[in-house]
Amino acid sequence: MNIKQFIVMWVRRFRTMVRYRLLVLTSVPIIITLLALIALTMYWTVMYTWQNALKNVRADLAVAHHSMELLQREQRMQLVSLASSYDFQHRLRTDEANLSDWVNQQSASYGLDFVVLHPASALGEFSKFNRGLLLKGEEQTFFQVLDRSALERLNRDLPVYAHIPLLNENGVETRGLVSRSLFPIFNAQGQLQWIVDGGMLLNNSTLLVDRIRDLVYASNTLPDGSIGTVTLFLDDIRVSTNVPLDSESLNGRAIGTRVSDEVKLAVLEQGQNWVNRAYVYDDWYVSAYEPLHDHNNNVIGMLYTGYLEWPMIKVYLTNIVELGVGITIVLLLSGFVVYRGAKDLFQPIEKIHQVAKAVQLGLERRIGDLDLSQDHELQILGKQFDSMLDQLENRNEEIKQASVELEDKVAKRTKSLHEKTEELEQHIKLLNQARSRLVSSEKLAALGELTAGIAHEINNPTAVILGNVELLQFELEDDAERVKEELEAIHEQIDRIRNITRSLLQYSRQGGVQDEVTWHHLNPLVEESLTLVRTGTKKQDIFIEKELNARCSVEVNRHQLLQVLVNLQMNGVHAMDDKGLLRVATEDWLDDNQQAIGAVVHITDHGCGIAEENLDRIFDPFYTTRRSGTGLGLSVSQGIVSQSGGEIIVESKLGVGTTFSVYLPMKALNGPDVMDENLIESQV
Repeated sequence: MNIKQFIVMWVRRFRTMVRYRLLVLTSVPIIITLLALIALTMYWTVMYTWQNALKNVRADLAVAHHSMELLQREQRMQLVSLASSYDFQHRLRTDEANLSDWVNQQSASYGLDFVVLHPASALGEFSKFNRGLLLKGEEQTFFQVLDRSALERLNRDLPVYAHIPLLNENGVETRGLVSRSLFPIFNAQGQLQWIVDGGMLLNNSTLLVDRIRDLVYASNTLPDGSIGTVTLFLDDIRVSTNVPLDSESLNGRAIGTRVSDEVKLAVLEQGQNWVNRAYVYDDWYVSAYEPLHDHNNNVIGMLYTGYLEWPMIKVYLTNIVELGVGITIVLLLSGFVVYRGAKDLFQPIEKIHQVAKAVQLGLERRIGDLDLSQDHELQILGKQFDSMLDQLENRNEEIKQASVELEDKVAKRTKSLHEKTEELEQHIKLLNQARSRLVSSEKLAALGELTAGIAHEINNPTAVILGNVELLQFELEDDAERVKEELEAIHEQIDRIRNITRSLLQYSRQGGVQDEVTWHHLNPLVEESLTLVRTGTKKQDIFIEKELNARCSVEVNRHQLLQVLVNLQMNGVHAMDDKGLLRVATEDWLDDNQQAIGAVVHITDHGCGIAEENLDRIFDPFYTTRRSGTGLGLSVSQGIVSQSGGEIIVESKLGVGTTFSVYLPMKALNGPDVMDENLIESQV
């Protein structure tokens, strides 16, 4: 049995067996309570542990800050001790010329990296803030960043000690972060005579940060495996630190590495303290940072304290695991006790369930005696259930007998109703067919009368126009050459009118259109249709764009195809309210093997579009959405194209525009007579 089958089996048991459902009902409150206690315990433990960790590291930073102030005070006291010493005072009175050289040699004796004696005339080399305190006779200690030349003026060896290669970068930090103290010396007249200048270079000062670390992190104050670290930064560069390069082996020092951008923004740029978890070089530390200021209160670096985060998390996870194991044991014991205590209740209930299931399968079973007292609720329930089963069996017999009789009656009535329904459906079908033929006949008769009248009315003015044009040619004689093209165009259009009227007359007499079906290149026919459309839209804001790429010839009736193209193009013009861009394109009609089987004309307008519910009706005779339309244009066009074996496909999006695609086969599929019959049928 695999895991999936095991899970399915127990899910089925919980859904179908009372003992397991009761076990769940009794155990769930206990489990929910214990889980809630676990969640609350974990939440408060996490909050307390983390807040306590941040509080501790904040306190560590405060201790490191005070330790740094203590070391600076000790540094300043060293200068005071030097100025108060017998040797200094004796030379001040007897050998003042060599006093500066002697003072420069005393730095090692007083635990300082440099000691310089400046005359009062050098007061201008110090800042305005420093000068003010010196003239008042006040001692001062401050942090300061010095470049290489300034370090060399204090001690020629300091630039070498300040040299820090930047790890993972192709660069070197040559500036020095110094803790500097100034002590003024006045003469008997109360005038400033000398300035004692001394201090420590903090670059690569491992003894200093180790001393602060020992003060901040005493033994046995951190979890096992954790380490406390202290760092001094020049800007965002670690210039003195005991953060190891490898937090696992605790090897090396991460001098010359940079702080993260998040800490840099908060501490160096915004001047705020930052207390949180931080990724320090190669591991996560619970960290605290504060800015270091110079005598002008500018942020020049940072002081950092922190310790490894993982040992603290490890202790916390260990406590959680121990708590979880204890709670799991309690859950198992409580579940076992509940299961054993409810066993006597489960067995009678299961027997009742088994009997009910057997009866459901059609077996004759009864509960009988449950080995319980006669007053027990389950025993009373069993007797009532047996009595109900006896009554149910009697009722089932009666129902079966009534059901047989009812089925016979229903079968007879159903058969009769089915026959009537089929007869009614047949009558409805015949009625619909008759109505469709009647509507088609009426439309066809009306269309025949209409087309015959139109054709006769058009022929009369056409004959007058033709006679006047011929008279005009005769009267103009040689001058007719200047308007030769216009006269030829008039003759050509008169011929077209006569062909159309002849077609209408033939159609009204229910005869076929006898125009010749011949081979034509599609592009010239499209050009001719565009010329007619331009003439009809020259006073309107219509722009026509054409892209004629068809190379295949098609077998069509030239006049009828012109009628289709002009009709579709004018429909596009009307859809755009007589303004906009009308695009006409032709291409070869290719089969699946990329072989030309005809040509295609795409006519695209950017008008109002056609609603989706109207797309299936636009080719119906007399259907139109325009007040001035007859509803015959698209129907006639569809009939003309379909008689040659082609088709018209429409794609439209409401509010965007419509594209009519006319597909014309290379070879017409039908003869002239059959084509005209198809045309008439398509209009009906």
